[in-house]
Amino acid sequence: MSQPPAPRRPRGRPPRISREEIIGTARRIVTEEGVGRLTMRRLATEVGSTPMALYHHVRDKEELLVLLLDDYATRTLRRPELPGEPRERVVAAATAIHEALAACPWIVEVLTADDLMSTSALWFVEQIVDGLVACGLSPDRAVHGYRAIWYYTAGEIVVRTTAARRRADDDRATYREQVFAGLDPAELPRLAQVADRWAPLTAEDTYQDGLRALVDGLTAGR
Repeated sequence: MSQPPAPRRPRGRPPRISREEIIGTARRIVTEEGVGRLTMRRLATEVGSTPMALYHHVRDKEELLVLLLDDYATRTLRRPELPGEPRERVVAAATAIHEALAACPWIVEVLTADDLMSTSALWFVEQIVDGLVACGLSPDRAVHGYRAIWYYTAGEIVVRTTAARRRADDDRATYREQVFAGLDPAELPRLAQVADRWAPLTAEDTYQDGLRALVDGLTAGR
């Protein structure tokens, strides 16, 4: 007996997709498998579309990562009670950003993409810029100050998270620990003095101390 013909696949345009569906699917992939497994082709397959169709919604993977970062910020950032003193307002807003982003398991790969640009995140940016202006900076200088704070915040999360992963994955002595174990006190007396405490000291959470020093430096003499 002859076999019935195989069902013909429907022709025409792929099903319509939304940016929300794209972001939701991308978020699931990076949460479950990591950013390295997120590609435009994989994402298109997951949403039942084509890579070309995705490009109508997002320009490339880098823009997709920015959208993921904004989506995460929208869902997790909570507006704190801000103090009246402008320097403390800057510190409180930056600390809230730091605490929210540091808790995201895939944040390291995404932080290098760009700034926070979601509407909810921009409220925090506004508080930082406004606080710096209230301290006496011009609006232009306040934007530069915000960027310095953002770079410090993002960099601190990237370095701390990467170091923690490295320690968790391998309990052998790191290259830095091997180098510090053999320091010559005659050539590097200060480093030799703290060599045995360097690892625990640099593992301490000193984000706020550094942030306050940065804000004080930005607003010095104002």
